[in-house]
Amino acid sequence: MMLEVRDVYKSFDGKEILKGIDLDVEKGDVVAILGPSGSGKTTFLRCLNFLERADRGRIVFDGEEVDLHTASKSQIADIRKKTAFVFQNYNLFLNKTVLENVTLGLTTARHMHKDQARVKAIQALEKVGMADRLDSYPAQLSGGQQQRVAIARGLATDPEIIYFDEPTSALDPELIGEVLSVMRQLADEGMTMLVVTHEMEFARGVSQKVLFLSDGEVIESGSTRDFFQNPRTDRAREFVNKILSNREE
Repeated sequence: MMLEVRDVYKSFDGKEILKGIDLDVEKGDVVAILGPSGSGKTTFLRCLNFLERADRGRIVFDGEEVDLHTASKSQIADIRKKTAFVFQNYNLFLNKTVLENVTLGLTTARHMHKDQARVKAIQALEKVGMADRLDSYPAQLSGGQQQRVAIARGLATDPEIIYFDEPTSALDPELIGEVLSVMRQLADEGMTMLVVTHEMEFARGVSQKVLFLSDGEVIESGSTRDFFQNPRTDRAREFVNKILSNREE
C-alpha cells in the first residue's frame, strides 16, 4: 500500500467538516473524490498535504507513519517531497515566465542546480504540451494553458502522488478538455492521483476508485464501476441518478 489514511477529523470555528475519513491508495491508483459542494472534499485533500492541519488522523506513506495533527516540519517536508498539489486557480507567479514558474520550486525547495532544473522543467512542459511557451507570462496564457503549466510544475518534482483539487473548475467549458487530456495521459502512464472533481465522465472513465463524501463522512468507498453501476447507499444512488439525468438532458 502506497498511502493509508485513517481517521481524519477537521473542524473550522466549531463546525465539524471531516468526521473520520479513511482511504487506501495503491501505487498507480486514480482515486476520484466525489460528493456535493460543502462535503469536505477539498479540506480532506488539503489535510493530506498539510495545507490544513487536521485535528486528528494519521497517514502511512511508503511505510512511514505520520500524525496529521502533530507532524513536525521535517516530517511535513518529507511528505511534500513525495507529492505535488494542483490547485483550482493555478497559483502561478504572475511576474515570472512559464519556465521560471516551473524551475522555481526545483532551485529553491529542492536546491537543484539551475541548469538541471531547466532540463527537468522543459521535460515536464513538453509532457503537457507547453514547451513552446517557455518565455510567456501567465497573463498571456489561457486558463487551460495556465493549469497545464501548474501540472508541469508538479510533474517536474517527480512526485509519487499528485493531488488535484478541482483542476478544471475555474476553466471555461471549451478549455476543460485540454486539462483532462493531460490527466488521462498521466493516468495511462501509471501516475498515482487523488482527484477532487465534478467532471463525472472523467471520474467514470479514468479513475479506478471512488471516495464519495457527504457532510464530512465517507458514504461509499470502492471501485468506480460499482459506484456508478450499483451504488450501495440511498445517498450515493441519489447522487448518481442526478448526474445521469443531467447528462441525458
